[in-house]
Amino acid sequence: MKEKKFQFSYKVFKNSDELIEDDAALLQQARKVTKKAYAPYSRFHVACAARLENGRTVIGTNQENASYPVTICAERTLLAAVGTQYADEPIETLAISYHPLDGESKHPISPCGMCRQALTEYEKRSGKPIRLILSGMEGPVYVIDSAKDLLPLAFSDDDLA
Repeated sequence: MKEKKFQFSYKVFKNSDELIEDDAALLQQARKVTKKAYAPYSRFHVACAARLENGRTVIGTNQENASYPVTICAERTLLAAVGTQYADEPIETLAISYHPLDGESKHPISPCGMCRQALTEYEKRSGKPIRLILSGMEGPVYVIDSAKDLLPLAFSDDDLA
């Protein structure tokens, strides 16, 4: 038997003031866009903003539905928009923030498993890593070099062969 270990490193900033200007602006945009989320059931607004390799910025928010399985997360909303409007354009950096209407937003959140799978697939499709900036409306900020770091042993098209 062989035992293997999965590890990854990420940067932790005290708050968004410690980020470089472009990253701080992208995170601020994600925070601002949480107001556009449609989350009448959970009241948990999530938004993301992506800076593409071509310099454009695309946003996405969670969109809930009374039929819960129809709900789509902010990350997958964004990926659908990028894939439709800027097909095959690499995403350089993706900032994710949240605003629960009934609580505080003082720590980073991470994408759900389904979104991790979608982000990993987009990375593979574009051939470039997606840097992730994770934060609440205030407080610490995590910066992760690649979405694939969040999903070890991901299912991919290689598994379909």
